[in-house]
Amino acid sequence: METLLNDFSPGLFVMQTVILLILILLMRKFAWKPILNSLQEREEGIESAINLAEQARKEIAELKSANENLLKEARVERDNIVKDAKETATKMVEDSKNNAKIEAEKVLASARHTIELEKAAAISELRLHVASLSIEIAEKIVRTELSSDDKQKALANKLAEDINLN
Repeated sequence: METLLNDFSPGLFVMQTVILLILILLMRKFAWKPILNSLQEREEGIESAINLAEQARKEIAELKSANENLLKEARVERDNIVKDAKETATKMVEDSKNNAKIEAEKVLASARHTIELEKAAAISELRLHVASLSIEIAEKIVRTELSSDDKQKALANKLAEDINLN
């Protein structure tokens, strides 16, 4: 420390102080403002980036909310479409059943009508056949009865009596 005090020169000290002050003034005039301006610009850029990030976060939250609402609406619409499809399918099945039932009833009624017609035709044919057989039987009986002359005369007399009675 003693060597420092021995080497101390007041003229040198004053000159260094003046140079330091001139350097500080020059720095303040030419360098300090650009440094402060660049620091200010950097601070504003950081603040702007923070604001943009906050704004983006808000927009993302809004979009997420909107997406959730759209998903809910899509689910509701999907459920409605599925419900309508099930109702339509059920209605189509019921309509098909009803149409099939109506067709079956028509076929059954037609079959019954055909059976009745065939039954009437069979009864008519049976009657004709029975009448034909009855005539054949009566003819054979009459031939047998009228084979002799005595029997023919007796039948003629009987018919004459019946005519007179009427």
